[in-house]
Amino acid sequence: MFIPESYSLAVILCVITMICWGSWANTQKLASKSWPFPLFYWDYSIGIIICSLIFAVTLGSIGIDGRPFLSDLSQAEASSYLSAFAGGVVFNLANLLIVAAIDITGMAVAFPIGIGIALALGVIVNYIAAPIGDPIQLFIGVVLIMVAIVLDAIAYKNKSSDNSTTPTKGILYAVVGGILMAFFFRLVAASVSLDFTNPETDLFTPYSAVFVFAIGIFISNFLWNSYFMFKPVSGEPVSYSDYFNKGNLKTHGIGILGGFIWCVGMSLSMIASEKAGFAISYGLGQGATMIAAAWGVFIWREFEGTSRSTQRLINTMFILFIVGLALIIVSRGV
Repeated sequence: MFIPESYSLAVILCVITMICWGSWANTQKLASKSWPFPLFYWDYSIGIIICSLIFAVTLGSIGIDGRPFLSDLSQAEASSYLSAFAGGVVFNLANLLIVAAIDITGMAVAFPIGIGIALALGVIVNYIAAPIGDPIQLFIGVVLIMVAIVLDAIAYKNKSSDNSTTPTKGILYAVVGGILMAFFFRLVAASVSLDFTNPETDLFTPYSAVFVFAIGIFISNFLWNSYFMFKPVSGEPVSYSDYFNKGNLKTHGIGILGGFIWCVGMSLSMIASEKAGFAISYGLGQGATMIAAAWGVFIWREFEGTSRSTQRLINTMFILFIVGLALIIVSRGV
Protein backbone atom coordinates (compact mmCIF):
# COMPACT_ATOMS: atom_id res chain seq x y z
CA MET A 1 0.00 0.00 0.00
CA PHE A 2 1.08 3.60 -0.45
CA ILE A 3 2.93 4.94 2.62
CA PRO A 4 4.55 8.41 2.81
CA GLU A 5 8.32 8.01 3.12
CA SER A 6 9.10 11.37 4.73
CA TYR A 7 7.69 13.94 7.11
CA SER A 8 7.74 16.60 4.38
CA LEU A 9 5.47 14.46 2.20
CA ALA A 10 3.20 13.83 5.19
CA VAL A 11 2.91 17.61 5.69
CA ILE A 12 1.93 18.05 2.04
CA LEU A 13 -0.82 15.44 2.52
CA CYS A 14 -2.02 17.27 5.65
CA VAL A 15 -2.15 20.56 3.73
CA ILE A 16 -4.29 18.84 1.08
CA THR A 17 -6.49 17.62 3.96
CA MET A 18 -6.84 21.20 5.16
CA ILE A 19 -7.88 22.32 1.67
CA CYS A 20 -10.40 19.49 1.31
CA TRP A 21 -11.94 20.00 4.76
CA GLY A 22 -12.17 23.72 4.16
CA SER A 23 -13.72 23.35 0.71
CA TRP A 24 -16.34 20.60 0.79
CA ALA A 25 -19.06 22.90 2.15
CA ASN A 26 -18.93 24.90 -1.08
CA THR A 27 -20.75 22.02 -2.74
CA GLN A 28 -23.74 22.68 -0.49
CA LYS A 29 -23.72 26.28 -1.72
CA LEU A 30 -23.80 24.97 -5.27
CA ALA A 31 -26.78 22.71 -4.62
CA SER A 32 -30.25 24.04 -5.30
CA LYS A 33 -31.62 26.40 -2.64
CA SER A 34 -34.71 24.22 -2.59
CA TRP A 35 -32.56 21.19 -1.65
CA PRO A 36 -32.46 21.11 2.19
CA PHE A 37 -29.22 20.26 3.96
CA PRO A 38 -30.47 16.92 5.46
CA LEU A 39 -31.19 15.66 1.93
CA PHE A 40 -27.83 16.95 0.69
CA TYR A 41 -26.22 15.13 3.63
CA TRP A 42 -27.39 11.70 2.42
CA ASP A 43 -25.46 12.17 -0.81
CA TYR A 44 -22.53 13.57 1.17
CA SER A 45 -22.33 10.37 3.24
CA ILE A 46 -22.55 8.22 0.09
CA GLY A 47 -19.68 10.21 -1.41
CA ILE A 48 -17.55 9.45 1.67
CA ILE A 49 -18.13 5.71 1.28
CA ILE A 50 -17.33 5.77 -2.45
CA CYS A 51 -14.12 7.71 -1.90
CA SER A 52 -12.95 5.51 1.00
CA LEU A 53 -13.52 2.39 -1.09
CA ILE A 54 -11.60 3.82 -4.06
CA PHE A 55 -8.65 4.66 -1.80
CA ALA A 56 -8.78 1.19 -0.23
CA VAL A 57 -8.78 -0.84 -3.47
CA THR A 58 -6.15 1.34 -5.16
CA LEU A 59 -3.53 2.98 -2.91
CA GLY A 60 -4.46 0.66 -0.04
CA SER A 61 -3.83 -2.50 -2.06
CA ILE A 62 -0.71 -1.79 -4.10
CA GLY A 63 2.95 -2.50 -3.34
CA ILE A 64 4.57 -4.93 -0.91
CA ASP A 65 4.37 -2.83 2.27
CA GLY A 66 1.47 -3.05 4.68
CA ARG A 67 -1.55 -5.31 4.11
CA PRO A 68 -3.94 -5.30 1.13
CA PHE A 69 -7.41 -3.97 1.87
CA LEU A 70 -9.38 -7.24 1.90
CA SER A 71 -6.71 -9.09 3.88
CA ASP A 72 -6.65 -6.25 6.35
CA LEU A 73 -10.42 -6.36 6.85
CA SER A 74 -10.39 -10.14 7.38
CA GLN A 75 -7.73 -10.14 10.12
CA ALA A 76 -8.90 -7.19 12.27
CA GLU A 77 -10.50 -7.93 15.62
CA ALA A 78 -13.93 -6.73 16.72
CA SER A 79 -12.55 -3.91 18.88
CA SER A 80 -10.86 -2.33 15.84
CA TYR A 81 -14.10 -2.48 13.87
CA LEU A 82 -16.00 -1.01 16.81
CA SER A 83 -13.54 1.86 17.32
CA ALA A 84 -13.43 2.93 13.65
CA PHE A 85 -17.21 2.53 13.28
CA ALA A 86 -17.80 4.55 16.47
CA GLY A 87 -15.58 7.27 15.03
CA GLY A 88 -18.00 7.57 12.12
CA VAL A 89 -21.03 7.67 14.41
CA VAL A 90 -19.46 10.36 16.61
CA PHE A 91 -18.24 12.45 13.67
CA ASN A 92 -21.67 12.32 12.05
CA LEU A 93 -23.46 13.64 15.10
CA ALA A 94 -20.79 16.28 15.72
CA ASN A 95 -20.93 17.52 12.13
CA LEU A 96 -24.73 17.76 12.12
CA LEU A 97 -24.80 19.54 15.49
CA ILE A 98 -22.29 22.17 14.36
CA VAL A 99 -24.23 22.72 11.12
CA ALA A 100 -27.43 23.06 13.19
CA ALA A 101 -25.68 25.50 15.54
CA ILE A 102 -24.60 27.64 12.57
CA ASP A 103 -28.17 27.58 11.31
CA ILE A 104 -29.50 28.74 14.71
CA THR A 105 -26.87 31.21 15.90
CA GLY A 106 -24.93 32.09 12.76
CA MET A 107 -21.30 31.39 11.92
CA ALA A 108 -20.00 34.18 14.17
CA VAL A 109 -21.09 32.30 17.29
CA ALA A 110 -21.14 28.63 16.30
CA PHE A 111 -17.81 28.48 14.49
CA PRO A 112 -15.45 29.72 17.23
CA ILE A 113 -17.25 27.64 19.85
CA GLY A 114 -17.58 24.40 17.88
CA ILE A 115 -14.39 24.38 15.84
CA GLY A 116 -12.35 26.06 18.59
CA ILE A 117 -13.27 23.32 21.07
CA ALA A 118 -12.72 20.62 18.44
CA LEU A 119 -9.27 21.94 17.54
CA ALA A 120 -7.91 22.48 21.06
CA LEU A 121 -9.38 19.39 22.70
CA GLY A 122 -8.72 17.20 19.66
CA VAL A 123 -5.01 18.05 19.55
CA ILE A 124 -4.70 17.45 23.31
CA VAL A 125 -6.47 14.08 23.13
CA ASN A 126 -4.42 12.88 20.17
CA TYR A 127 -1.14 14.15 21.63
CA ILE A 128 -1.75 12.34 24.94
CA ALA A 129 -2.42 9.11 23.05
CA ALA A 130 0.64 9.48 20.76
CA PRO A 131 2.98 12.27 22.01
CA ILE A 132 4.89 13.12 18.84
CA GLY A 133 6.34 16.62 18.37
CA ASP A 134 7.43 19.47 20.62
CA PRO A 135 4.43 20.24 22.84
CA ILE A 136 5.29 23.94 23.34
CA GLN A 137 5.49 24.74 19.63
CA LEU A 138 2.49 22.53 18.91
CA PHE A 139 0.17 24.12 21.45
CA ILE A 140 1.32 27.70 20.77
CA GLY A 141 0.41 27.01 17.15
CA VAL A 142 -2.99 25.72 18.26
CA VAL A 143 -3.59 28.83 20.41
CA LEU A 144 -2.76 31.13 17.49
CA ILE A 145 -5.18 29.26 15.24
CA MET A 146 -7.88 29.51 17.91
CA VAL A 147 -7.33 33.28 18.13
CA ALA A 148 -7.57 33.43 14.32
CA ILE A 149 -10.89 31.56 14.46
CA VAL A 150 -12.21 34.09 17.00
CA LEU A 151 -11.11 37.00 14.78
CA ASP A 152 -12.84 35.36 11.83
CA ALA A 153 -16.01 35.12 13.92
CA ILE A 154 -15.77 38.78 14.98
CA ALA A 155 -15.39 39.78 11.34
CA TYR A 156 -18.53 37.85 10.43
CA LYS A 157 -20.33 39.45 13.38
CA ASN A 158 -19.30 42.93 12.22
CA LYS A 159 -20.54 42.13 8.72
CA SER A 160 -23.91 40.98 10.00
CA SER A 161 -26.66 43.45 10.88
CA ASP A 162 -28.39 40.93 13.16
CA ASN A 163 -28.25 42.13 16.78
CA SER A 164 -30.73 39.66 18.18
CA THR A 165 -30.05 37.62 21.30
CA THR A 166 -28.11 34.41 20.69
CA PRO A 167 -30.33 31.36 21.33
CA THR A 168 -29.03 29.13 24.14
CA LYS A 169 -29.96 26.04 22.14
CA GLY A 170 -27.57 27.02 19.36
CA ILE A 171 -24.69 27.52 21.80
CA LEU A 172 -25.40 24.13 23.38
CA TYR A 173 -25.36 22.46 19.95
CA ALA A 174 -22.01 24.12 19.17
CA VAL A 175 -20.42 23.05 22.48
CA VAL A 176 -21.59 19.44 22.25
CA GLY A 177 -20.70 19.27 18.55
CA GLY A 178 -17.21 20.65 19.23
CA ILE A 179 -16.54 18.16 22.03
CA LEU A 180 -17.68 15.24 19.89
CA MET A 181 -15.68 16.50 16.91
CA ALA A 182 -12.55 16.45 19.09
CA PHE A 183 -12.88 12.71 19.73
CA PHE A 184 -13.86 11.18 16.38
CA PHE A 185 -10.30 11.23 14.98
CA ARG A 186 -8.91 9.53 18.10
CA LEU A 187 -11.50 6.75 17.84
CA VAL A 188 -10.45 6.04 14.26
CA ALA A 189 -6.75 6.37 15.12
CA ALA A 190 -7.14 3.86 17.97
CA SER A 191 -8.04 1.20 15.39
CA VAL A 192 -4.92 1.87 13.28
CA SER A 193 -1.51 0.24 13.68
CA LEU A 194 1.26 2.76 14.42
CA ASP A 195 3.53 0.83 12.03
CA PHE A 196 2.11 1.03 8.51
CA THR A 197 4.89 -0.97 6.82
CA ASN A 198 4.50 -3.97 9.11
CA PRO A 199 1.08 -3.37 10.67
CA GLU A 200 0.20 -5.04 13.94
CA THR A 201 -2.12 -8.01 13.89
CA ASP A 202 -5.78 -7.27 14.76
CA LEU A 203 -5.43 -3.54 13.93
CA PHE A 204 -6.24 -1.78 10.67
CA THR A 205 -4.13 0.04 8.13
CA PRO A 206 -5.41 3.62 7.61
CA TYR A 207 -7.23 2.67 4.41
CA SER A 208 -9.39 0.00 6.04
CA ALA A 209 -10.01 2.17 9.10
CA VAL A 210 -11.36 5.02 6.97
CA PHE A 211 -13.64 2.63 5.08
CA VAL A 212 -15.16 1.26 8.31
CA PHE A 213 -15.41 4.85 9.58
CA ALA A 214 -17.36 5.75 6.42
CA ILE A 215 -19.78 2.87 7.00
CA GLY A 216 -20.33 4.22 10.52
CA ILE A 217 -21.25 7.62 9.09
CA PHE A 218 -23.75 6.20 6.62
CA ILE A 219 -25.50 3.82 9.01
CA SER A 220 -25.73 6.41 11.79
CA ASN A 221 -27.35 8.73 9.25
CA PHE A 222 -30.56 6.73 9.67
CA LEU A 223 -30.62 7.97 13.27
CA TRP A 224 -28.94 11.37 13.38
CA ASN A 225 -29.85 12.76 9.96
CA SER A 226 -33.37 11.35 10.11
CA TYR A 227 -33.93 13.38 13.27
CA PHE A 228 -32.94 16.61 11.52
CA MET A 229 -35.07 15.66 8.52
CA PHE A 230 -38.23 15.39 10.62
CA LYS A 231 -37.28 17.98 13.28
CA PRO A 232 -35.30 20.64 11.38
CA VAL A 233 -33.88 23.64 13.24
CA SER A 234 -35.21 25.82 10.41
CA GLY A 235 -37.41 25.36 7.37
CA GLU A 236 -39.97 22.67 6.73
CA PRO A 237 -39.55 18.96 7.58
CA VAL A 238 -38.54 16.69 4.71
CA SER A 239 -39.16 12.99 4.09
CA TYR A 240 -37.33 10.11 2.46
CA SER A 241 -39.66 10.38 -0.52
CA ASP A 242 -38.43 13.97 -1.02
CA TYR A 243 -34.93 12.63 -1.51
CA PHE A 244 -36.04 10.48 -4.44
CA ASN A 245 -38.77 12.72 -5.87
CA LYS A 246 -37.30 16.23 -5.56
CA GLY A 247 -33.66 15.56 -6.29
CA ASN A 248 -32.09 15.32 -9.73
CA LEU A 249 -28.77 14.11 -11.12
CA LYS A 250 -27.14 17.48 -10.47
CA THR A 251 -28.21 17.82 -6.82
CA HIS A 252 -27.25 14.23 -6.01
CA GLY A 253 -23.96 14.55 -7.86
CA ILE A 254 -23.01 17.74 -6.02
CA GLY A 255 -23.68 16.10 -2.65
CA ILE A 256 -21.62 13.03 -3.55
CA LEU A 257 -18.82 15.34 -4.70
CA GLY A 258 -18.92 17.10 -1.32
CA GLY A 259 -18.51 13.81 0.53
CA PHE A 260 -15.77 12.71 -1.86
CA ILE A 261 -13.80 15.92 -1.23
CA TRP A 262 -14.11 15.60 2.55
CA CYS A 263 -13.05 11.93 2.48
CA VAL A 264 -9.98 12.65 0.37
CA GLY A 265 -8.91 14.89 3.24
CA MET A 266 -9.72 12.30 5.92
CA SER A 267 -7.89 9.55 4.03
CA LEU A 268 -4.76 11.63 3.47
CA SER A 269 -4.77 12.77 7.10
CA MET A 270 -4.77 9.18 8.35
CA ILE A 271 -2.15 8.13 5.76
CA ALA A 272 0.11 10.98 6.92
CA SER A 273 -0.29 10.23 10.62
CA GLU A 274 2.51 7.65 10.89
CA LYS A 275 5.15 10.21 9.94
CA ALA A 276 3.42 13.33 11.30
CA GLY A 277 1.76 11.94 14.42
CA PHE A 278 -1.97 11.96 15.01
CA ALA A 279 -1.99 15.29 16.91
CA ILE A 280 -0.15 17.19 14.17
CA SER A 281 -2.13 15.48 11.41
CA TYR A 282 -5.43 16.40 13.07
CA GLY A 283 -4.31 19.92 14.00
CA LEU A 284 -3.20 20.76 10.47
CA GLY A 285 -6.43 19.37 9.07
CA GLN A 286 -8.49 21.60 11.33
CA GLY A 287 -6.67 24.57 9.84
CA ALA A 288 -9.45 24.11 7.29
CA THR A 289 -11.13 27.14 8.83
CA MET A 290 -8.53 29.32 7.08
CA ILE A 291 -9.38 27.70 3.75
CA ALA A 292 -13.10 28.20 4.36
CA ALA A 293 -12.43 31.84 5.22
CA ALA A 294 -10.36 32.25 2.04
CA TRP A 295 -13.29 30.93 -0.02
CA GLY A 296 -15.56 33.42 1.69
CA VAL A 297 -13.19 36.38 1.21
CA PHE A 298 -11.76 35.78 -2.27
CA ILE A 299 -14.35 33.67 -4.12
CA TRP A 300 -17.75 34.40 -2.58
CA ARG A 301 -16.80 38.04 -1.80
CA GLU A 302 -18.58 37.90 1.56
CA PHE A 303 -16.63 40.87 2.95
CA GLU A 304 -16.79 43.14 -0.07
CA GLY A 305 -17.58 46.71 0.96
CA THR A 306 -17.01 46.12 4.70
CA SER A 307 -15.22 48.64 6.93
CA ARG A 308 -11.44 49.00 7.22
CA SER A 309 -11.51 47.63 10.75
CA THR A 310 -13.19 44.46 9.50
CA GLN A 311 -10.63 44.18 6.71
CA ARG A 312 -7.83 44.48 9.30
CA LEU A 313 -9.42 41.68 11.31
CA ILE A 314 -9.45 39.47 8.22
CA ASN A 315 -5.79 40.26 7.44
CA THR A 316 -4.72 39.57 11.03
CA MET A 317 -6.71 36.35 11.02
CA PHE A 318 -4.85 35.04 7.96
CA ILE A 319 -1.45 35.99 9.46
CA LEU A 320 -2.21 34.18 12.73
CA PHE A 321 -3.43 31.14 10.85
CA ILE A 322 -0.26 30.95 8.77
CA VAL A 323 2.05 31.40 11.77
CA GLY A 324 0.06 28.90 13.83
CA LEU A 325 0.13 26.28 11.07
CA ALA A 326 3.87 26.84 10.60
CA LEU A 327 4.48 26.22 14.32
CA ILE A 328 2.45 23.00 14.20
CA ILE A 329 4.54 21.83 11.23
CA VAL A 330 7.96 22.62 12.78
CA SER A 331 6.93 21.10 16.12
CA ARG A 332 7.66 17.66 14.62
CA GLY A 333 11.21 18.57 13.70
CA VAL A 334 12.97 17.34 10.58
